[in-house]
Amino acid sequence: MTLTRREVLVALAAAGAGLATGCSGDDATDPAPTTEPTTPPTSPPTSATATRPTPADPTRLRIDRAVAEGLTVPWGLAFLRGGSALVTERDTARVVRVADGRTTTVGEVPGVDTDSGEGGLMGIVVLPGEDAVIAMLTSSDDNRIVRMSYDGRRLGRPTVLVDGIPRAFNHNGGRLALGPDGLLYASTGDAGERDRAQDVDSLAGKILRMTLEGKAADGNPFKNRVWSYGHRNVEGLAFDADGRLWATEFGDQRTDELNLIERGANYGWPQTEGPTDADGVTGPKASWSTDEASPAGVGIAYGTAFVAALRGQCVWAVPLSGSDAGRPRRRLAGEDLGRLRSAVAAPDGSLWITTSNTDGRGEPRDGDDQILRVSLG
Repeated sequence: MTLTRREVLVALAAAGAGLATGCSGDDATDPAPTTEPTTPPTSPPTSATATRPTPADPTRLRIDRAVAEGLTVPWGLAFLRGGSALVTERDTARVVRVADGRTTTVGEVPGVDTDSGEGGLMGIVVLPGEDAVIAMLTSSDDNRIVRMSYDGRRLGRPTVLVDGIPRAFNHNGGRLALGPDGLLYASTGDAGERDRAQDVDSLAGKILRMTLEGKAADGNPFKNRVWSYGHRNVEGLAFDADGRLWATEFGDQRTDELNLIERGANYGWPQTEGPTDADGVTGPKASWSTDEASPAGVGIAYGTAFVAALRGQCVWAVPLSGSDAGRPRRRLAGEDLGRLRSAVAAPDGSLWITTSNTDGRGEPRDGDDQILRVSLG
């Protein structure tokens, strides 16, 4: 009998419930315990909240309404002009447009392995002209980055920009972000082979920096696509208003992380996990126990990083001050939302938060999976 991805994940979750040491959200626990110089952008990034008055307390969150319901593992979310958004469904390979409370399918991406554990159709960005998107997906052989035309109604067929990124049942990374330098940033996981993260010639366990055609960008530290290394599994990338790149990272058995990403820096995996004074290793700016977080997506607005927590079933609001991070504050934990996967700053100054209760590890509520509009302050 062949098990589906969801049946396998449910079985793993049930088996893990009896273990003395937990796994980090989406991540299966590794067999052994584990454990950024910033380059300024050429111009300030465009911020959705840059011209809006700052709320008295931007860490305070209030759910306004559901803007979409009935989705299947919404993973990546990218806004269009006018406030609508394109959203990927990890387990169906669909891209849907969410606008005015309505959800419309704009394409089903061919070549996606939708029964590949934590892989599938993952991150997405809309290019500045809004005539094309770039997405990250799991194929039968690898993880890859593809480009598709978009005419406002339908996606075209994908063209491969980067292939050969190692894939596995766990630790596929998958987040994409457009930088203020006009370049594409992508996160990859170690694909279950820990030592890959320290190999700067491997695409696994890295944050990549490249042109919109998928080529290594000028100024990269190792003369390839690698921007930073020593990552276990990064599923969140976001730029702040001053062009700094922040990333969320799943720990193994102890500590999840929020990192400030610096050019050429080593984030320590698998030698270190969490805060460290190890020589040559850059430690996190904020951290949690793996029971509290399992940090997936991160969005930044009003000088605050909003971290969607899968296992923690909340949003962690982390005040940022330059290159420093303040005390994380747990928000929305009492709303019974279940697992939260993405947090994205919207053009109108709100946040859009996605649930992830249909991914085989959660307990679906009415309407799941949902995208929620959340007000700040």
